[in-house]
Amino acid sequence: MRTLGLVWQYFIQYSKMRLAYRADFLVSAVTTLLGTLAGIAGVWLMFRQAPVIEGWSFDEIVFLYGFGLLPMSLFNLLSINLYFFSEIYIIQGKFDRVLLRPVHSLVQILFEQFRVEALADLALGIGIMVYTAPRIGVALDWQAWGLVLAAAILGAALYIAVFLALTVVSFWMEDRVGIIPPIYNMMAFGRYPLDIYGTPIKIFFSWILPFGFAAYYPVAYLLSKPGAANLALYLPVVTAGFIALAVMLWNRGVRNYSSTGS
Repeated sequence: MRTLGLVWQYFIQYSKMRLAYRADFLVSAVTTLLGTLAGIAGVWLMFRQAPVIEGWSFDEIVFLYGFGLLPMSLFNLLSINLYFFSEIYIIQGKFDRVLLRPVHSLVQILFEQFRVEALADLALGIGIMVYTAPRIGVALDWQAWGLVLAAAILGAALYIAVFLALTVVSFWMEDRVGIIPPIYNMMAFGRYPLDIYGTPIKIFFSWILPFGFAAYYPVAYLLSKPGAANLALYLPVVTAGFIALAVMLWNRGVRNYSSTGS
């Protein structure tokens, strides 16, 4: 409870600071929305050539795209420090300050800053799902929304766990860019049906970098897609496994940290 209270205070204080510059915040939120709408426009252009792709209609893929925005926006809300961890905390030595506080270092890294404008994508994703659900025969009742909420939280936790495991590399290899940016770009693969890719890519995004579990498999379950629907039941197991691995690697990395020496 103490940790949850600290997280809430972190969020309130950072939101106040972020909203102090409302024009900057508004521009950032609008830019985020335009980028998302550009992705949907790309889907529309793709379906001008074929009405159905591997058993998925245009409305179904837009529904998948909308759902994919939920875990993605929650991840983007919390992940800003993971993206710049190597440069800010390791190379500049600011991780020393984190270790001096009586709070677990991982809690501070995840919740010290928030990308509040990412919540715009969360609202857009919900709007897209509400609009497309009747068009594809999905009844978004309370039970369905409960499944959506649980899957979105687990998907966001899975994203965080994967990128936390990648962030840990910075404890042994000081690199300003790191390996996170190219992996971040791969997250887009999980917002489309994995059926449209070849078998090696499908396996890669299911069991090695399991981005497919964050969006594709939960939506396949909601749409009762044959074959893929049952794999959604493994989402809690996959997420728990990656969280355990990421936390173990993080704790080992912290023990390896030796400051900047300056």
